[in-house]
Amino acid sequence: MSGVFEATEVIGHRGAGRGVVDGARENTAESYAAAARAGADWVEIDVRRTADDALVLYHNDALDDGRWIVDLPAHECAAAGLLGLEEGLAAIPPGVGLDVDVKSVMEDAVDAPSRRTVSLLLPYLREEAERRRVFVCSFDPAVLLAVREEAPGVPTAWMPFVRNPLDQAVAGAAGMGCPVVAIDARSFGLTGDAPRPGRRSVEYTVDLAHRAGIEVVSWCPDPVDAARFADAGMDAVVVDDVPGTVSALKEVGGGTEGSDGSGDS
Repeated sequence: MSGVFEATEVIGHRGAGRGVVDGARENTAESYAAAARAGADWVEIDVRRTADDALVLYHNDALDDGRWIVDLPAHECAAAGLLGLEEGLAAIPPGVGLDVDVKSVMEDAVDAPSRRTVSLLLPYLREEAERRRVFVCSFDPAVLLAVREEAPGVPTAWMPFVRNPLDQAVAGAAGMGCPVVAIDARSFGLTGDAPRPGRRSVEYTVDLAHRAGIEVVSWCPDPVDAARFADAGMDAVVVDDVPGTVSALKEVGGGTEGSDGSGDS
C-alpha cells in the first residue's frame, strides 16, 4: 500500500533517543543531527506552548524544578535550555522526515481557540509540508481532527496511551480517519513476555490495519522487537537506539537505507 512510509522506516525518538544519548540531550539540535547521522529516516519532536504563545520542544509538561512550561514565557524556557520550534525545525537536516508529537495542555480547553497548541502549530505544519515529509501524532484526538480540517495535506497518527489495547487503537484510528496509528510497543507484547489471552499477533494487527488503509507505527521497541515488528510488515518504529535499530532492520531486510542528512532518504 502507498502512504506515509516506505518499507519499515526508523524514527528517532525525540531526536537520537530519550534522555542523553552520546552526549546529545533529547529535543535539541545536536540530538536531531545525531539521529540523522545514525541513519534515521525521521525525527520525532515534542511541541508545547508557553505562557506567551511561543512553541518550544520539550516532552514533559514541567521542568525538573516543577515550573510548568505553559506558565513560563519563552525567554524563561530558553534560559532553561529549551529549544524553540523555529530553531529546532531549522536544525533538522534536509531529507529527514518530521514526526510532530503535539502536547496539548489543559489550558487549551479554556483559552481562545487561536491560542490552542494546535492552532499555533498549524502555520508551521503547512510550511514544513512544502519541504519535507511530515506527519502529526498526538494523544489528543482534537489535535488530529484540527489538523485534518485545517491542514489536510498533513497526515495524522492516532497515538493511544501506554499499553492501550490493539483493537481500540486500530479501530480508533479508522474512526477518526487517521491514515496512521502509533502504538506503544508493549501493547504488542515484547520479546520474552508471556502470551496474553485476547492479544492479537503483530502480523494479524498490521495486516488488518493495512486492509483498513492504515499504516502502523510502534513506539519504543528495542532493536530486537523493532526487527520482529518489521518482519511482520510494520511501517515504522520510533526508537531510542537509532544505530542499533538501523542495523537490526538491515539484517531482516525490512529497513530503508536511512538518511545521511544530504537530502536523500
